[in-house]
Formats: sequence, C-alpha cells, structure tokens
Amino acid sequence: MSSHDSGQTASSTAPSNIVRALDATDRAIVRLLSRDGRMANNALADAVGIAPSTCLARVRALVERGIIRGFHADIDPAAVGLGIQVLIAVRLQADARAHISDFARDMAGLPGVMNVFFLGGADDFIVHYAAADTDALRDFVARHLSRRDDVANTVTNLIFEHTHAAALA
Repeated sequence: MSSHDSGQTASSTAPSNIVRALDATDRAIVRLLSRDGRMANNALADAVGIAPSTCLARVRALVERGIIRGFHADIDPAAVGLGIQVLIAVRLQADARAHISDFARDMAGLPGVMNVFFLGGADDFIVHYAAADTDALRDFVARHLSRRDDVANTVTNLIFEHTHAAALA
C-alpha cells in the first residue's frame, strides 16, 4: 500500500448497513490497515489468508464503498517546526448556525489546522491546530477566530502529549 493523503474528510461515514455487510476477512483487512496503512499487499494477503489479487480487490472495494477513506502519512508536527498543538473549542453565534459548513470549510483550509470536528453539545467545533510558538497561536486565534462575526466564544486548550489509540476494528 502506498502512503498518501486521501483529501477526504472525517464527516463522510459509511452507512450502518454497509458496515454490517463486512465479513471477517474485510474486518481483518480494516484492522490491519488501521494499524499500518503502508502494509504491503502481499503481507496483508498472507495475514488474512487470501490470495494477493483477492486482497487487492477487497481493499479497492473497501475504498470504493467509503469504508477505507484513504491512506496518509502521520507527520510529527514538532519535527516540522510546529511544536505547540492546541484544541480550540468554538461556539458560533446563534444566528450563524445556518453557516456551519462554511465555518468548517474555512477552518480546514487554513495552514496549521490539523482537524476540524463538528460537535453536538455546548460547543459547535473543536479546531485542532499546530503552531510554531505562542506568538503564532495568538495570531491564529486573533486573525481567524476572534475577528469573525460568526464566532461567539473560543476556549483554547494546550495539548501536552498525544497518544495514538489502537486500531479501529
């Protein structure tokens, strides 16, 4: 498997009837690829007990069905000069909620924004942002959040450490 960014967003989820249709082999493929998206097709096929051509066809089908959304490289932000990561809780003005998708799209297009999560609850969004230093963080909040008419409130939480969870399936 090659490592590349799919460009797709986390909001596109597979319908529950598709998820239920996964057999044990598909679930094993998903589990293994969620641990190592670069796993070679031959090794993946061997691990799940099928022929490499069958494995490749199954992976392609999982991608086409939207179950596998893509493959990407997990880059350490600190290694590329972004030593500070934060989660910024954002609450929009009540009258701005009709433009939720605009806010999400705007945020996702900004440099340093790693993820944008649309929430249910008191806050509308969590913006995962990486910055070089506190000056860059302050500038981001001031320029891209505080000045927006549609933003009612923000709360910034510094991430001290992040541990990746185990595989999904």
